[in-house]
Amino acid sequence: MAPAAQRRRAAHAARDSLNVLLIMCLLLKTCELKSANTSKPNILLIMADDLGIGDLGCYGNDTLRTPNIDRLAEEGVRLTQHLAAAPLCTPSRAAFLTGRHAFRSGSCAVENLSPRRRPPAYLPEVRELPEVGYFPEVRYFRLFAGNQPFLSGLLRSAGMDATDGYRALMWNAGSGGLPQNETTFAKILQWQGYTTGLVGKWHQGVNCASRTDHCHHPLHHGFDYFYGMPFTLVNDCHPDRPPEVDAGLRARLWLYTQIMALGVLTIVAGKAGRLISVSWKLVFSVATLVLLFFTSWYASFGFVRRWNCILMRNHEVTEQPMDLERAASLVLEEAVSFIARNKHSPFLLFVSLLHVHIPLVTTERFLGKSQHGLYGDNVEEMDWLVGEILNAVEEHGLKNTTLTYFTSDHGGHLEARDGHVQLGGWNGIYRGGKGMAGWEGGIRVPGIFRWPGVLPAGRVVHEPTSLMDVFPTVVQLAGGQVPQDRVIDGRSLLPLLRGDAEHSAHEFLFHYCGQYLHAARWHEKDSGRLWKVHYTTPRFHPEGAGACHGRGVCPCSGAGVTHHDPPLLFDLSRDPSEARPLSPDAGPLYREAVARVGRAVWEHRGSGSPAPAQFSFHHVAWKPWLQPCCGAFPFCACSRDTDPGET
Repeated sequence: MAPAAQRRRAAHAARDSLNVLLIMCLLLKTCELKSANTSKPNILLIMADDLGIGDLGCYGNDTLRTPNIDRLAEEGVRLTQHLAAAPLCTPSRAAFLTGRHAFRSGSCAVENLSPRRRPPAYLPEVRELPEVGYFPEVRYFRLFAGNQPFLSGLLRSAGMDATDGYRALMWNAGSGGLPQNETTFAKILQWQGYTTGLVGKWHQGVNCASRTDHCHHPLHHGFDYFYGMPFTLVNDCHPDRPPEVDAGLRARLWLYTQIMALGVLTIVAGKAGRLISVSWKLVFSVATLVLLFFTSWYASFGFVRRWNCILMRNHEVTEQPMDLERAASLVLEEAVSFIARNKHSPFLLFVSLLHVHIPLVTTERFLGKSQHGLYGDNVEEMDWLVGEILNAVEEHGLKNTTLTYFTSDHGGHLEARDGHVQLGGWNGIYRGGKGMAGWEGGIRVPGIFRWPGVLPAGRVVHEPTSLMDVFPTVVQLAGGQVPQDRVIDGRSLLPLLRGDAEHSAHEFLFHYCGQYLHAARWHEKDSGRLWKVHYTTPRFHPEGAGACHGRGVCPCSGAGVTHHDPPLLFDLSRDPSEARPLSPDAGPLYREAVARVGRAVWEHRGSGSPAPAQFSFHHVAWKPWLQPCCGAFPFCACSRDTDPGET
């Protein structure tokens, strides 16, 4: 063979070998990128406060501007039937953090009760009734508390849910909170090597026995870093707004004080006019008792802003009371700073926004800019904050390695008003709002996931999902395991988000108002029908108003609710607004759906076990020895925030 031909062949062989090497390198690089993209992503969870699902453009609003959240939905997966586990802040967030209903908080035992087993004997005035006709295939117990029947029964648990009193934590200086034996997703991710941070609202309690034990604090529940409010925004945080924290009790205490003071003045006048014969010593003693009574309650209620409206960094109080005008910018700075500090290793950042809870503190840049008054201004500012956080993720090159999630803790607050001006959110076509566990408007919330290259952009999922599903989802992504010693109500969303599964893992979902089961839904997967059974609904005030105006939020029990016997049944797949209940005379369709849900309810109730009631008066009441304080109590006052980058 000629030397020239040999050289040509050698050149071709070398070129082919080089091409093979290049292809192999590209394949290896692709695998490395894919591996980096899918193994231990950063996790960014953003939760709004009191946001209505109808307030966002991607959920149908065409009058409020939310371009950043809408872009998140365009680049990710949007859930249309995403549901809060409770219609109020504290229990909803407890369920979100732990992946299980709030009434389970503090209980680890797993029980399996037979459906034929009698209700627990220690329930007050519980009696067994004959089988109910519209439950033809299941033995059903109707329970009574006092003289009030409720078809769903009374759970034996309390945990982070209400009994018949308070439905959320009321003070930083209460002793109730997320129990220490609860496992949050932050704790599991911490075990998996993640750096974990919480910026914003906590509202899961602070102390148990002393001012500094911080037993309920975020740093004792898996977070390496915390900056924000240990409580929540309330009207009391704003010096010009009417009181909100226990306003009814406060009004009664003030009335009692005035009546007693008037009585003392009457005695003094009678003594001075010689109309009554009592000693001045007795008059002085009675006046002292009245003064002590006034001091005992005014020490807490008279200083709500100072006691509750504070900011903390880790275990230190940094602002008391907090400066509302700069709170949003501080939260944003802290979130952006956390991302920058931890960009080189996996992190979990939970941004728990203070927006859009009343008193709707909005910076001047956004005031008067929306079509919907102060509330609309606050929503548009919230969207800007979300956009700034997303920009920080992208600027650090983390967009493709970060799972981002956006939601709200429950529906919009319909009763929030200032005269005739609406200060709460819009829940779209859905009936009801914050505080209402059964109606969709109280529990249906936005649910948006983005993870470029892993989750398909623009995908819309119409399957029932829950805020509790976030727990097993992020635990799975981090390579961890959900606890096996307790009931976990959430199910991983990854198969649904990726498109690997057609249906939700939930066949049934249960909707609690405090410890009362108000409604339950059944996803009949074969037919695609979605049935919802209402056992109890709130009585709106005034009638037909769609909310409980004058009450703050609708009650869970007592005279303010209606018990339905037979229950209301809606086909949400055809009637998402819950406007047309099916008649019990509709034939076997009604009977079969109600019976199937009834069996599921009884089985579900069997999974509960007793848990300490964190919302009892003892736990909720203000205790001066538990009050977080910078300085010497009771002279608590400071403003010593530093640049987040310096921490």
